[in-house]
Amino acid sequence: MSVLSDLKTEMKSKPTGVFCPDVYRCEGYKNTKSDDVSLIRADGIYALFTLPEPYIYKNDLIVGSMRPYFTDVDEDTAKEVSAYMAKYPERGFLKNGDHFAPDYFAAVDLGIPGLIEKIDKSIKEHKERETFLSSMKKTLEALTGKLIKYAEKARELKFNFDYDIERLEKIAQNCEILTVSAPQTFEQGLQLVWMIHSCFVSESRYAMALGRIDRYLYPLYEEDIKNGLITDDYATELLSNTFLKICERRYTGGDDVVNICIGGVDDEGKCSVNGLSYCVLHAVRDVNLPGPNLSARITSDCPDKFLDECLKVIGTGLGYPALMNDEVNMAALLRKGYDIKDVRNYCMVGCIENFITGKQPPWVDGRFDPICFLEDIILKNDAETLDGISSMDEFMKIYEAKLAAGACEYVKAVNAMSYVSDPKNRTSPFLSCFCDFCIERGLDINTGGAKYPSVHGAVLMGIGTVSDCLSAIEKVVFIDKAAKLSDIALAIKHNYEGYEELRETVKAAPKYGNNDEFADKYAVWYTKTLSDMFDEYRTNDGGAIYTAMAANISNIHAGMILQATPDGRLAGKPLSDAASPTYGCDTRGVTSTLLSVSKPDYTRCACGTVVNQKFSPSAFEDGKREKLLSLIRVYFSRGGQEIQINSTSREVLIDAMEHPEKYPSLVVRVSGFSAIYITLAREVQEDILSRTQQQAL
Repeated sequence: MSVLSDLKTEMKSKPTGVFCPDVYRCEGYKNTKSDDVSLIRADGIYALFTLPEPYIYKNDLIVGSMRPYFTDVDEDTAKEVSAYMAKYPERGFLKNGDHFAPDYFAAVDLGIPGLIEKIDKSIKEHKERETFLSSMKKTLEALTGKLIKYAEKARELKFNFDYDIERLEKIAQNCEILTVSAPQTFEQGLQLVWMIHSCFVSESRYAMALGRIDRYLYPLYEEDIKNGLITDDYATELLSNTFLKICERRYTGGDDVVNICIGGVDDEGKCSVNGLSYCVLHAVRDVNLPGPNLSARITSDCPDKFLDECLKVIGTGLGYPALMNDEVNMAALLRKGYDIKDVRNYCMVGCIENFITGKQPPWVDGRFDPICFLEDIILKNDAETLDGISSMDEFMKIYEAKLAAGACEYVKAVNAMSYVSDPKNRTSPFLSCFCDFCIERGLDINTGGAKYPSVHGAVLMGIGTVSDCLSAIEKVVFIDKAAKLSDIALAIKHNYEGYEELRETVKAAPKYGNNDEFADKYAVWYTKTLSDMFDEYRTNDGGAIYTAMAANISNIHAGMILQATPDGRLAGKPLSDAASPTYGCDTRGVTSTLLSVSKPDYTRCACGTVVNQKFSPSAFEDGKREKLLSLIRVYFSRGGQEIQINSTSREVLIDAMEHPEKYPSLVVRVSGFSAIYITLAREVQEDILSRTQQQAL
């Protein structure tokens, strides 16, 4: 068996106890001799990083595991931990606590000693901020302590004959070198990045991105290749050995979404695809599990070979990587006023959310459902009022007013949720070490240390459903005059029972996704209007409100609480998914679908979009993939922002639902993430199954 498959087997053994890293953090709180909150937090982090006994798998090449944080917690200990954590609360997702892309460029370039040297220099320049800077320094010393403990553990295990002695010695040497210098080799650079990431996991931070790993590790990779220290095969093995541990939470009762970004442009705007890009791509393929959420930035001049390799990996059924239109994403971010150099270095956090690498506080988003405002108009007005609306233009003005009021209330609500009344008690000294300008300014990442303010993503749902509803209203009510608005309202209230003929009439109206301007114009309107509305608002610290078309599985749950809609959708059924047309309504083939989807101006959606497509596995065969590649090139050239593809046949999905025991490793792309199909809720499986199966290209 390979090292990777052996490591998979090792990881399947369940740890004892429960994942409770705060047991260790609270030891630091109990024993602190500080009275400053940031220094107390640093003492907690020091204990968190250095007290647990390191765990090294027999097949580890790169070390750092969450297993040391599984422990037995009795009732008294749980109460004590809870009391300390209430005294020193963490921010969490809604208060800019995680979903962040650290500045691994600086970390790899300077190493821990270089970062500490920067802090010492900043202390001399900002004596009034010495306390917080000292807390940052203490956390980096904790990282050093953790590396030392792993080196000691590796040497201790050399007396265990189940382990490879040479491998353990290499691990020990790499960890020791990182305590005194910047990484000198690709293997050391990867070890440093993974240990930092493991520290974030121990802090209970979720969806912490690895970012542009083929850029910040490329100089070390290039030098090692040139000097014959590694091969592409070994680099891929190191990466896969590391990426597999992203899935540790899967084997221990949890999950994580760690976005890795490859491709895109360099600082000068030139295509940056390199040998390491392919190694990362192949490593994710070899792991073949959800967790390493791979995103590929596709430039107009990137090699066809790179895009073809992406399609080969997607064609395995993995659903990775998501393909991102670099030109559209950069144009969208430039609209927000970021420096061009920073925009060129963007990556993704979480699912597909665009992020300025290491230069803004952690990401926050929420769901905004325009359908419910359409429902308000139709169901909360009497027949006389509804039938008094004399034109589609008048109807749209009423709808826009409802949406504007809804957007205002949404921003008030999310700003209230993200507001922190005691920011000095919620500092993040370790996280701040990996955000540009925090060290130079001597400030926390969330209180002015970052170069840019925080942003919020208003994730817009149901563009297909909205477009189809508006198309049906215009066609049936105002053009054909086949029914009145009050008739549609009555049909909706009765879930179309007794109104079957009217339902067929509204279903026959033009639908988004068929390259039909009649329906597609509403998708164009939807994107522009809502983005313009949210552009008027700011986060609590003055950042932008992005818009996105990427609701993950929220379209299912949103549909569950909504009544029927004017497009013929029945009560409780899912809304259309993300930026995709309503499944089953795009009937003219994939070319027409993507022509429709590329019509809205997605340079207005700075967060990003999700367009789910499902192709039969035969589309990925040699001799046929070229057509798919060309289709994506045309789609991107016309303004499409993103596409992600499932390549598992409908027959396999149905069989997996009926016989899950046969498909323990079947991975599918859900929305902004992939998952093991048989672990998904039934309604999510059915939503994936309902996606239009594209056949011919």
